[in-house]
Amino acid sequence: MRILLLHQYYLPPHEAGGNRWNELCRLWAEQGHQLTVIAGMVHYNRGRKYEHCWGKWLVEENDIPGVRVVRTHVSEWHNVNWAGRLWAYSTFLFSGLWAGLFRVGTGYDVLIVTSPPLLLGLLGVVLSRWKRLPLVTEIRDLWPDTPVQMGILKPSFLIRAAYALENWLYNCSEKVVVLTPAFRQVLLERKGVAASKIGVIPNAADFQRTDQLTALFDRNGFRKEQGMEGFLWIVYAGAHGIANQLDLLVATAALLQDQPVRFLLIGDGMAKKTIRTEAERRSLQNIRFLDALPREVAFQYILASDVGIMTMQQLDIFKTIYANKMFEYMAARLPILTAIDGISRSVIERADAGMFVELRKPVEVAEKIRLYLNQPELRCRHGRNGYEYAKTHFDRKRLADEYLQCLADVPKNRKASD
Repeated sequence: MRILLLHQYYLPPHEAGGNRWNELCRLWAEQGHQLTVIAGMVHYNRGRKYEHCWGKWLVEENDIPGVRVVRTHVSEWHNVNWAGRLWAYSTFLFSGLWAGLFRVGTGYDVLIVTSPPLLLGLLGVVLSRWKRLPLVTEIRDLWPDTPVQMGILKPSFLIRAAYALENWLYNCSEKVVVLTPAFRQVLLERKGVAASKIGVIPNAADFQRTDQLTALFDRNGFRKEQGMEGFLWIVYAGAHGIANQLDLLVATAALLQDQPVRFLLIGDGMAKKTIRTEAERRSLQNIRFLDALPREVAFQYILASDVGIMTMQQLDIFKTIYANKMFEYMAARLPILTAIDGISRSVIERADAGMFVELRKPVEVAEKIRLYLNQPELRCRHGRNGYEYAKTHFDRKRLADEYLQCLADVPKNRKASD
């Protein structure tokens, strides 16, 4: 199968961040499928162009046999503010259109567009009709619901336009792939998308990769080298955005200064400077901040830690997500403290892999951390349970095969313009 993928945030090899599509492309290419990816040059958390893209408008990469990546210009105003982010979306819309029309050729079997950004769906529809390809739309986050609930998208005319674009995109798609069962329910009950059109392919852990890294990892040596010995380390690995509510970790750290507990925050994002400044204002010595790291290096820090934690704002929309970091923690056999209610909490409780904590109650979070500190057998049990549950239900290899079957079911003889 020849697949054309539109993904503004497709990562270069080993870059930190959501690597769902890097893993899917690699697994599909290993089976003989050919993929071309139209991607942007700016990392979604750092807001800056990748070093190998500096001063360029187009870069081609062929790091994985069978996967051709065509990167095009994106404005570096991406993380300045939300107006800058909208401008970045718009610049990729036009540079991606140019690449789609003049650089990637023809002869594909299907076009996949993965959103957000929602505006990328417009490019997907245009290219699918121009190239007469069936369109598969993947929804990684529900937009515009998320920015509306966060209060980012406020003008009523923009909200109406965004919902109209979303509805049009679903109508133009042969298949809509969502990442959680809760997304599917939203599309069925509130968006009017037919059940036969929706596929559910969740995020997962790449156990082929993580098991190999775990087997080779010298945990004691790494902890000694990084000055991690003698403490219970609580790791947060992921985006430091406004939605991630990381002030909870700062408030909790302030309550545990007299305990052998340390917090490790790995990643970048719009809110990182604010969070770091607050920790410095409180003179907290029990928080360590690291910038985004290559995936393998970040996973080493996760393996060296004792507890994984994840947080999000208390919004209904976030009750419908599976947090990416949950699968990394499970693959590393870490017990999980989650301040994300909804289906992520349900998975953790069903697996007996951790505990739920209230987002605005740092005292409760501190109590649960003390529980893990004093009960290593509980940490071990939760970590083991999470690993076994994720390997059974959220293994990337199996879900990649399910995704391929979903694509195979898309009508190939139907014209995109029908």
